[in-house]
Order: sequence, then C-alpha cells, then structure tokens
Amino acid sequence: MEPISFTHGWGRDIFSLAMAIQNIMWGIGVFVAGAIADRRGPVLVLMFGSLIYAGGVFGMSIADAPLLLQLTGGLMTGLGVAFTAFSLVIAVMAKVVSPERRALVLGLGTAAGSAGQVIFAPIAQGYMQNYGWAATLVMLAGIVLVIIPLTWCLPRGQVVDDAANKQSLKEALSEALEHRGFILLTIGFFVCGFHVAFISVHLPAYVNDLGLAAGTAAAAISIIGFCNIAGAFGAGLYGQRYSMKNGLSMLYFLRAVAILGLLLAPKTEITIMVFSVAMGFLWLSTVPLTTAIVGQVFGIRYLATLFGFVFLSHQLGSFAGIYLGGYLFDVFGSYDPIWWAGVALGVAAAIIHLPINEQPLKRLQAAE
Repeated sequence: MEPISFTHGWGRDIFSLAMAIQNIMWGIGVFVAGAIADRRGPVLVLMFGSLIYAGGVFGMSIADAPLLLQLTGGLMTGLGVAFTAFSLVIAVMAKVVSPERRALVLGLGTAAGSAGQVIFAPIAQGYMQNYGWAATLVMLAGIVLVIIPLTWCLPRGQVVDDAANKQSLKEALSEALEHRGFILLTIGFFVCGFHVAFISVHLPAYVNDLGLAAGTAAAAISIIGFCNIAGAFGAGLYGQRYSMKNGLSMLYFLRAVAILGLLLAPKTEITIMVFSVAMGFLWLSTVPLTTAIVGQVFGIRYLATLFGFVFLSHQLGSFAGIYLGGYLFDVFGSYDPIWWAGVALGVAAAIIHLPINEQPLKRLQAAE
C-alpha cells in the first residue's frame, strides 16, 4: 500500500478500493469457480485462474492510474484468486476422505496455505527494499504460474458420500438457502472476512504509523501465517471430537478479545508480536470448521459451490474491512474506529453461531 501510494501520490483510499474490489471479485468468482469445479473438476479451473492471477499482479506493476490499478489489482487479480482459491482444493480433499477424517484434512489443507504467507511476506519485504515494489510484483506474478504444473498433483478419487449425487445444483442451493444454520453460518463468515482482510491490508501501514522498527510489519504478517498453521490444524483436530459451531463461536469471541487487547495495550513491538501470535492462531481456523459444517449438514457433492456461497459473504466482509479501513483513516487520521468495529463484530459473530444446527439433513441420515 504505502510504496505504491507514495510513488503515485495517491491517498490510501485508492489502494484500499482496488483491494476491496479484488475481494468482491474473489467472492463472486469463487462461487462460479466452485460450481464449475463441482461439475467439470478443478484442474482446468485452477490453470485458468493462475493465468488471470499472474496477469493481474503483473498489471499492478505498471498501473499508473487509479482505474488501471482497480482493473488489474482489483478485477483481474480478484478473479485469479477466485479461480485458484484454496476452497477449491480443500473441497477436493474433502471428497476423497471419510467423514470422520474430514475436519482434520480440511485443517491440514488450510494450514498448508498459510505456509505461503510465512514464506513470502519476508521475501517480498526484502525484495521491495532491494529492488522496489514494481519488480517485486513481477516476481510474485511469476511465482503464481507455478500453480499450473501443481494442479496435476490433485487427487482424482471418487466422491465418498453419494447421498447428494441425485440432486441438481439448483436443488442443492435451494435446500441450503432454506436452512437457518446455513444462513447464520453465511452471516458469521462476513465477520471473518472483515477481520482477515482489514488486518492483511492495513496492519503493515498501522505498524509503520506507530513509528516502530523497520521490518516489524512484515514480521507481524509472517508470524500470523506461521501461527495459523498450528491454529488451522488444531481447529481440524477440534472439529473431529467436539461441536464445530461452538468452536467457531469461541474463535470469533477470542478475536474480539485479541483486538481489544491491541487497542488497550501500549503500542510497542512486543504488543504487535503478541497480537500477531494470538490472531495467527485464530486467523483461518474458522475455515476448516465452517467448511466441515457445510459438508456435514448438506453432503459433499456440491461442497465447493455451497462453500463458495458462504465465502461470498466472507468477501463482502473483506470489502467492508479493506475499504472502510482506508476511508475512515483518511477521514479521522486513525485506524481506531475500524478496530473497535472489529471488536463489536467479533462478539456478534460469537453469538450468531450458537443456534446453528450442525446435524446432517434427514436425507443424509437415511442414506447411512
């Protein structure tokens, strides 16, 4: 955000809007990508997504006007992320394991995705310091293309649960939209997107505004990713034994506590590191539990599509968190209003998840 905005003389709202558009396109696109993958398989979807993704990231390096940044970093990159989304991959994982192992495998898949955050945050920071932000974007665009050969490593096993196979996609969507728990889960995932996207985009600028040592921001993002590996795996283990909706409620409440602690504590490097550790364990721990509930309640035939619908809400939250973060900062000169909003939304999400019925539908129980 900061080097691009400084180079072009833009306010933070310009970059924030591009990233907000990216997250909206991610949410819309992943629903479409999930529907295609459920029907045709994920390989071609991921290959197409990799090309669009790389093109969008490269385009950011040459974007010299706000509209061009919004088209490349927003529209193109958002669609690329959608068609290479981890939700497509973990849906494949869910379809080739037994229900008893599903939450654990989803946790492993989510944790694997966090390894990239651990590795590339400090690499990108170091590359920017030595070669500049534009060259860094070109490097990242090239790395995205590695997805193409990796798609051939995806498992191609048969669907374990055939109970939903007789449904059409339209019937599956209608069934889910009439289920109160699915609606509550979708609303709650909005909060996850709000937290994660705001912190991903604005935490580095927030840390730099505090005048802390150079590299603190990159270290914070890397720590979040590192701790999320354990957090996502732990959430998967938890989901194998205990109520997943209660686990989600606890995760959102603890997020609110972590953000409140950041607001009230002295703004030091130690505070940022402690916050990063805490938020890292809670970061994407919601994903395996949310995905597993969808699969447990509705079956896995259309898991990528149904989770894509839930994920659209996540990305609406991402849009709100990113854009409001930049807009409110420009208005008030502080990130405090958006941090307090994060606390309130965390508590609300904790309450929303409690009434969810996570038991399989009767048609699935009858098929057992």
